[in-house]
Amino acid sequence: MKQALLVLFAMCAFAANSILNRAGVGGATDPLTFALVRVWSGAAMLALVVVLRGGRLQLLAPRRAGGALALVVYLVGFSLAYLRLDAGLGALILFATVQLGLFALALRGPDPVGLRQVSGMVLALAGLVWLLWPGGTVAVDPASAALMIAAGLGWAAYTALGKGATAPLQDTAGNFFLAALAMVPLILLGPGWDARGLGLAVLSGALASGLGYAVWYAVLPGLGTMQAGVAQLSVPVLAILGGAALLGEAVTAQILMASALVLGGIGLSVLGRSQRRIGSNGS
Repeated sequence: MKQALLVLFAMCAFAANSILNRAGVGGATDPLTFALVRVWSGAAMLALVVVLRGGRLQLLAPRRAGGALALVVYLVGFSLAYLRLDAGLGALILFATVQLGLFALALRGPDPVGLRQVSGMVLALAGLVWLLWPGGTVAVDPASAALMIAAGLGWAAYTALGKGATAPLQDTAGNFFLAALAMVPLILLGPGWDARGLGLAVLSGALASGLGYAVWYAVLPGLGTMQAGVAQLSVPVLAILGGAALLGEAVTAQILMASALVLGGIGLSVLGRSQRRIGSNGS
């Protein structure tokens, strides 16, 4: 029961990032300032968690620069995209792009890719294309969608670079601090801010990002591959519901059906990957 509640907290935190970013950049606070405050707040929270657990920060580590660069691409693209994207729609585009990006990387890896995985990713891609196709009932700003896709590819690269990390929480804290330092010049490009926007950025960085990641990494070892993948399917759904309830965003039939295709396809792919690993472990 405790593990289930912690998983639910982490998924709600991830969905909250979309809602907080959408609400935060809609006022006087510009997206670049929001991203800067978010990354510094996240870095501070992660550093605090690492220290409380008896660890120490390591800014210089293998692939640290690559991880920090991928994190910057994600954070900047994410905030800029939410100038014109609804929270739920942005979360769906981000989530689908991350999974498709990781799938593309898997095709180049040593592990075989099964028919179920391919079918699932084709289904997810079809849902994403339908969602973004011009002329539908959902008006998606092309530039904002492109920025969110870039953010998703940045997060996919960040995930791939961190694969096999022996201390994921410490690595994430180090990456956040390096990314925070790299993003300091953004304050010169985005001088607009207000107290409400900065407050939402702190919540997004410290709670939804920093504490959310810390909780996720704490429960991840106790989850199977399929459980972890299926749990993350809830994030776009929670963001869509939260955006509708808190921000008054519209939920159309096209969004719901495209979401079902995207999440169903990803779920099919995750299930196929898990079953193949179970089979290989048993042989």
